[in-house]
Amino acid sequence: MRAWRAALAQALRKHGARFLLGVLLSAAAAIACLAGNDNIARLDAMLGDWRMRAETPQLDRRIVIVDIDEQSLARVGRFPWSRDIQARLVRQLTAHYGVAALGFDISFPEADTSSGYAVLQGLARGELAGVVGLPAQLEKLRSAMDYDGLFAEAMRGQPVVLGYSVSEQQRKGVLPKPSFTVADLNGRAVTAYVARGYEANIAPLQAAAQGAGIFTALTDADGVVRSSTLLQRIGDGYYPSLSLATVAVYLQARAIAPRFTGTADTLSARELANGGLEHLMLFTPRGAMTIPVGEALTATVQYRGAGGPAGGAFRYVSASDVLAGTVAPALLKGAIVLVGTTAPGLNDIRATPVNAEYPGVEVHANLIKSMLDGRFKARPDYALAFELVQIVLFGLLLAGALAVLPPAGVMLATVGALAAAIAINLYLYAVHDLVLGGAVLLLLIVALFIVNLAWGYFFEVRKGRALVARFGEYVAPELVAEMADDPQRYTMEGENRELTVLFADVRGFTAISEQLAPAVLREYINLYLTAMSEDIRDSHGGTLDKYIGDAVMAFWGAPVAFADHASRAVASALLMQHSAARLNGDFAARGWPALRIGIGINTGPMHVGDMGSRIRRAYTVMGDSVNLAARLEGASKLYGVGIVVGAATRAAAPDFLYRELDRIKVLGKQEAVAIFEPRCLLADAGEAELAQLERWHGVLALLRARDWAAAGAQLAQLQADFPGDGLYRQYAVRLQRYRSTPPPADWDGVTELSSK
Repeated sequence: MRAWRAALAQALRKHGARFLLGVLLSAAAAIACLAGNDNIARLDAMLGDWRMRAETPQLDRRIVIVDIDEQSLARVGRFPWSRDIQARLVRQLTAHYGVAALGFDISFPEADTSSGYAVLQGLARGELAGVVGLPAQLEKLRSAMDYDGLFAEAMRGQPVVLGYSVSEQQRKGVLPKPSFTVADLNGRAVTAYVARGYEANIAPLQAAAQGAGIFTALTDADGVVRSSTLLQRIGDGYYPSLSLATVAVYLQARAIAPRFTGTADTLSARELANGGLEHLMLFTPRGAMTIPVGEALTATVQYRGAGGPAGGAFRYVSASDVLAGTVAPALLKGAIVLVGTTAPGLNDIRATPVNAEYPGVEVHANLIKSMLDGRFKARPDYALAFELVQIVLFGLLLAGALAVLPPAGVMLATVGALAAAIAINLYLYAVHDLVLGGAVLLLLIVALFIVNLAWGYFFEVRKGRALVARFGEYVAPELVAEMADDPQRYTMEGENRELTVLFADVRGFTAISEQLAPAVLREYINLYLTAMSEDIRDSHGGTLDKYIGDAVMAFWGAPVAFADHASRAVASALLMQHSAARLNGDFAARGWPALRIGIGINTGPMHVGDMGSRIRRAYTVMGDSVNLAARLEGASKLYGVGIVVGAATRAAAPDFLYRELDRIKVLGKQEAVAIFEPRCLLADAGEAELAQLERWHGVLALLRARDWAAAGAQLAQLQADFPGDGLYRQYAVRLQRYRSTPPPADWDGVTELSSK
C-alpha cells in the first residue's frame, strides 16, 4: 500500500498539473453544452450533414418521380404546360399505368386561358356578334377548349394530390379541407408554423382532386433544408404537407388526426412544446398508422443519396416518356408518383445537407419513404443528458491518458477517442434513428490534444531544441529537428526514392595546398565550403551530406520531398559556379591561388536513410545513380567544363538550356549515357547563346558521322570565336586523334572513360 501511494504521489507530481488542466477543459465543455449557442448549433448541423452524406442509398421502388426534365421541355414545349397536357399526363399515370397515388409538386393558382376560348367568346359578343351559328359552334368547342375542365375531369375519382405554397400576405385560390381545426384540439395549444397567406389551386381543380398539400420549403438560417413541416396552421385549420397528404391518399386514409398522450404533469419537454401531441394518426382500412412529430409539427428529412436521376434513392422517369407511353408499366404500377422538375431555370432546386443543388420534389419523396417505413430521425428528450455523460467520461479518461502517454501514445489515444465518439454517434443514428449532437465532444477531444501537444512542446521539447542548437551546424537542420521531436524513436529507416545528387570538387587542390600555409589553407577552404553550403542548403533547400576534404556531397528530395529536386540541384550548381567566380576576386586580392570547381549531378533511384555503425551514423544516399554522379564530377575536368549532368537530370529539369557534351561509358558500366552542361535558365538564353549551341551540336553530328574534315572546319571556327572554351580545345585534340587513328568501323560515337 505504501509503495502504491508513493507511486501515485510521484505520478501526481509529474502529471498532476497536466491532468488538472484536462479536467478544467472538460468542465468548460460541459458548461458550453448546457448553455448552448449558435456556433455550436451550426457545428452540430454540419456534423449532421456529414453523417447523412455518409449513408449509402438503396433504391425504393415504391416511389417514382416523374420528371419534367430538359428532354420533356424539348419534346412537349416550354413550361408551364397547358392544362390539357397535364390532363393527358394524369390519364396516362392513372388509367394507363395504374399508379396508387399521384402528387403534384406544382400548383395551379390561375385559370388556363392558353386555348384561346375566352378570346373567341369575346369576338362572338363583339365584332362577330352577327355571325349566324357562331354561338352554337363555340358551345360545341367548349369541352375541348376548356383546359381546366379537361384537367379536372382527368383528376376526378383518381388518387391525385395537388400541391400549393404558403406565404405571408396574399390569399389566392381555394384551400383544401384541413386535417383538423383549433376546435378539434379541445383547448390544447399545439405549436405550429403559422402562415397568413397562401397560393392554392383554383376551385375546379381543387374540387376534383382527392387532396392537396403544402410544398413550401422550411430552411435553416444557413439556407439549408434539414427539416419539413408535416402540418402548418392557416387561420383556424391545420393543413398537411404534400408528402403527408400523398401518403394519406396512398393508404386511403379517411382522416388525419392528432394523438395526445399524458397530462401536463407527465409530458416530456418535446411533448409539452406540442401541447402533448406525440404522433399524428392516419386512420386507414388496415388500421391506424402513427407518424411521430417533432417541435412545431416538423420532421427531420432523412436524405438518401445525392439526389437527382443518378442519386440512387428513387427512380426518375421523364414526363415526356410517360406522355408517349414508352415507360415500362412495371415501373409505375401501384407506385406513389410525384410530378416535379429538375430542369434548370424552373426554380425547384434546394440546398440540402447532401447536395447544394437537390431536386425539391425529392425532399417530399424522402419524407414519404420515412412515413411508409415508420422511421424518422429525431432528437430524443434525453439527448442533452446523454451528451453531458459522454463529455464527462471522455474528458476525464482522455485527460488522464494524455497526461502520462508519450507523443505517439497521445496521437493514438486522440485518434481512438475521436473514432469512438464518431462511431457511437453514427451507430445511434443509423440503428436507433437518434440525432445526437457531437460538436462539443469532438471539440473537447481536439482541445485536449492541442493542450497536451503544447504542454509537451513548451516543457519537454526544449531538450530537443538544445540538441538543434548544438548540432545544427554539422547535420542537416531538417534531420536534427526530426530527431529532436522524438529522439527515443528516431530511426530514419532507409527507403528507395528518386533523388538528385551533386558532387563538387576543387580543381588542383594539391597544388593549392602546397602554396598556402596551413592556417591560410584552412581559411581558404572554410570560405569556399561556407559559400558552397549556403548555395546548396539555404538557397535551394538541398541536404548537405558530407565534406570529403575539399569535396562537397549534397542531394535533393529527402528528407523533405521536392517534385522539382532536379531543377533545384541544377540551379544550385550554376549558383555555386557564380559564387566561385565571386570568391576568386577576393582570393586574387589576397594573393591566393584561383579557385576552380567541377560539379557532377545525376538523377535517379537511390537508397536514402540513416546508415553507419553503432558508433557513428549518417543520413546519406547510396546506389548506382550516386556513383554515376561522382563519375560525372570527374568527367567535368576531362571535358573542360564546370558542370556535367546526366540525361535523367536534363529530362527532369527542362527549364534550363543544355549543351550536349558526349555519350560516355563510365568505368565499371556497360551502358552508355548522354552527358550535358547546363548553361543557364532557358528563359534567360540569348540569341547568341542559342546560335553557339546550334553550331556546336552540328559539330557533334558531323563527328559522329565520321566527317572529320567538315567537323574540323566548323570546330576551328568555334575555337576562333570562343578561344577560352575548354570543351572546344578538348575536342580539337580528340579530332586530331581520330584523323590519325580512326575509330573502328562499328564505332557508335560513345567515349569510354578509363578512370574515375
